[in-house]
Amino acid sequence: MLPILSLILIIIGGVIAGLIGSLTGLGGAVILTPLLVLGLGVPIYYAAGASLIASIATSSGAASAYVKDKITNIKIGMSLEVGTTLGAIAGVLIAAAIYRANAIAIIFILFGVILIFSIYPSMREILKIKNKFKNFKSDKTTKIFQLKGSYYDEKLKKRVRYYGIRWWYSEAIMVFAGVISGLLGVGSGALKVLSLDHMMRLPPKVSAATSDFMIGVTAATGTAIYWELGYMQPFIAGAAAIGVLTGSFLGSKFLNREGNGFIRKLFVVVILILGVQMILRGFGVI
Repeated sequence: MLPILSLILIIIGGVIAGLIGSLTGLGGAVILTPLLVLGLGVPIYYAAGASLIASIATSSGAASAYVKDKITNIKIGMSLEVGTTLGAIAGVLIAAAIYRANAIAIIFILFGVILIFSIYPSMREILKIKNKFKNFKSDKTTKIFQLKGSYYDEKLKKRVRYYGIRWWYSEAIMVFAGVISGLLGVGSGALKVLSLDHMMRLPPKVSAATSDFMIGVTAATGTAIYWELGYMQPFIAGAAAIGVLTGSFLGSKFLNREGNGFIRKLFVVVILILGVQMILRGFGVI
């Protein structure tokens, strides 16, 4: 059993990760691993396992609200989960092979690259680059898989109807997102939103809601295998999940307040620094 002080530090690290993740829209899990590894010296495989547990916890909370509001497209989400689930299984097995080969540097470098890539959605928000939703011409996959839906937009005060396209291309990206999720213990939310938003051309709100729904399912697949392989430390995972949930809740309270632009920019810089540090750790510089 871990000393109580270590548990408290892990919870604090989880709160910071959840707060940053909530304010930047990345989710706390992707921030949790570098904080645990770089800040607290937790082995990266335990940190990855804890991040998967945190992904399930935070995704479940957000996803339930979106499903209740009927923004999530469950049919599209479940159809694409085939790819993310298979990818997650492959990712965990690849991670296990890397750990057995003692080539952990690969994990550090790849995690740093993914972390830096993850700030893309936040940078679009900071630079005020809007995704202008526009339905492209429907294709065969639209008709075969019935990729359509609608939701009531509170801001626009009207019902928005939409349909998805290019399902096969989106599924391919989802397989890659699943591999990254299983390999690094992250939700791969940025990749999922990229697939739903830019490839299937779904409305941004539907993309975000459906992505949250999918993250929990993908993480659950990876968690089961991590546990079986012995890469899950219950006390680390439990403390981290409590911290991330708390941080996410606090972040949601600050999210709509005026003046949070500076905080968002500051946290993006922090994420960038963490990503660079992970890459440098992989190359043995630090």
